[in-house]
Amino acid sequence: MPYREIQDLPEPVRSHLPKHAQEIYKEAFNHAWDEYRDKESRRDEDASREQTAHKVAWAAVKHKYEKNESTGNWVAKSKK
Repeated sequence: MPYREIQDLPEPVRSHLPKHAQEIYKEAFNHAWDEYRDKESRRDEDASREQTAHKVAWAAVKHKYEKNESTGNWVAKSKK
């Protein structure tokens, strides 16, 4: 099920990701939800459509954010 608003995201996502990362998550999830509708289009055909969309969303977040091990929260990656 696609997410209409970031307030609709799962609580762990909302409680640990900053707003921008939540927006990335939502957009990536929704895109993957549409993209991987058919089981044959998923890399792991045993994974559900929702599992696949969550994996894609987390991967998208990890491009720009990383988990702070001491707090458990996600922070923007420093530009190198």
